[in-house]
Amino acid sequence: MTKRISLFTCVIIALALVFTRLHYAEGEDLKVTTWDAFGYYMYVPSTVIYGDMSELNWFPEVDSTYQLSGGSLYQARQQEDGTYVNKYLGGVAIMQLPSFVIGHVIAKNSHYKADGFSPPYQYAIAFGAILYVIVALLMLRRILLRYYTDLSVAMSLLLLGLATNFIQYTAIDSAQSHAYIFFLYVLVLYATIKWHEAAKAKWAALIGLTIGFAGICRPTELIMLFIPLLWGHHTRESRKEKWALVKRYRRHILFVLLFGLIGIAPQLIYWKVVTGSFVYNVGSKWYFLNPFFRVLFGFENGWFIYTPATILFVVGFFFIKKYPFQKSVIVFCLLNLWIIMAWSDWKYSATYSMRALVQSYPVFALASTALIQRWLAGKWKYVFYPIAAYLIFVNVFQIGQYNDTVLHYRDMNRRYYSSIYLNPSPTPMDMSLLDTDESFALLNDVPSTTLFSLGEETAFTSSSTAPAILLTNTGEDLNRGWLVVQGDLLSTSGFSSSYLNLHIKADSFEKHSKIRLFSPISKEGAFNPYAFAMEIPQDLRHYTITVSLETTGTFEGAVRDLTLDLAE
Repeated sequence: MTKRISLFTCVIIALALVFTRLHYAEGEDLKVTTWDAFGYYMYVPSTVIYGDMSELNWFPEVDSTYQLSGGSLYQARQQEDGTYVNKYLGGVAIMQLPSFVIGHVIAKNSHYKADGFSPPYQYAIAFGAILYVIVALLMLRRILLRYYTDLSVAMSLLLLGLATNFIQYTAIDSAQSHAYIFFLYVLVLYATIKWHEAAKAKWAALIGLTIGFAGICRPTELIMLFIPLLWGHHTRESRKEKWALVKRYRRHILFVLLFGLIGIAPQLIYWKVVTGSFVYNVGSKWYFLNPFFRVLFGFENGWFIYTPATILFVVGFFFIKKYPFQKSVIVFCLLNLWIIMAWSDWKYSATYSMRALVQSYPVFALASTALIQRWLAGKWKYVFYPIAAYLIFVNVFQIGQYNDTVLHYRDMNRRYYSSIYLNPSPTPMDMSLLDTDESFALLNDVPSTTLFSLGEETAFTSSSTAPAILLTNTGEDLNRGWLVVQGDLLSTSGFSSSYLNLHIKADSFEKHSKIRLFSPISKEGAFNPYAFAMEIPQDLRHYTITVSLETTGTFEGAVRDLTLDLAE
């Protein structure tokens, strides 16, 4: 009766997950099994529906219908004999199997295609992942309540659920691995606690099975072994008690190893069937001696930059000295951070904040809740609530920006982020900062001179070998100021691979700048506004300015109201 606040928080987060998913579900066009998520999921339909795990003869028709792969089958590798090996591991697919069955039954008893990818499957997979997460949140709440007050747990869960990228990767991009592994982390925490309370074989078996299975979701998750291994190491006395307990129940180590192997076995069997070997190199690469700290602090997608609430996760390390999980949490979290920072693709392809850390948030929550409890017990407790509200507001706002592509999935930088921060209506000049670090405020009272303009609508084409020249201007002298290009461009082909260029050359000066046409606020097949600026020095002589369209392939489209101005 006295622990209802944290339960109410779980209900709020669960509703937020469901309504977020519904908000971003565009009728029957919902597709969650795309790109990387397609790689995780394809095990299920390829086995259950098509009976084809290696030749993938079903793939071309399915991809043509639903556009799942992103344009090429990067999710699988072709062997010398022409067969394919899935690049992604199969643990997530096994966890998706119940949802798949529900979707399959609905599809077979309706007008939808029972092909593994029609709307019934997409909705079943999307909401199945949310169900895993809701169960995990309720379990995590019970775990945290063992050590912390109800209010502290409630506030910790609220920040985890609404002030981080958690909701993006459990409600929107839910078919990726993060939601499922989040559940596994809660499960290993629960089993670890239960074993230390009453050393029974079933808990040892569950620990081994969970760790092994997590390893075939993402191999790096095998480091969750450090959670049970270092649990109870917070003092010298507790450490002695822990290893006396292990010695007394040493056969439980065999249970951990045996069930760990059982958890890994499905992947080994798949590799054996498809490649002839129990082990297959999926090709990941790490730089452990030179990790990318930009993963945490960089404006590309830095964890602390875009979701600053996660700073509490790390600061919390200093407040868990008295808890049995101290060594377990600190060692695991630091090792996990190092591994994630060391991956060769440190931008993680496409991500809001750092998605690779989402699944391990239950472990971080053990530390952050300690900090929150200390904060709420001190004289600064009333400062916590407005800060928490602000962090939640910023995160929810940015998730909207991310899904509208205003907050770019890969190419963020400091100046661009500053221009769109809590900005509901970014301008074309704001968009230009994705590609250039120069921005000029387009104010009505700023003196300017139009050097060239093209008012009427003009169709044109451009190619990689013959770029289209849109505007040119030559002259003897040019004073210091800003060159500003503004105009509307329409693309019917080549939209995602084309740039608007500005180039100036004088006797002793040359400068070039360009912006992408495929900006976050632009749409293919329509006229889109573009603007960007370039600062030039004083007293340029014998200058030539060119505005052109550059493309890596072929561009077809039109331009109108294009101007080149010199502004002071």
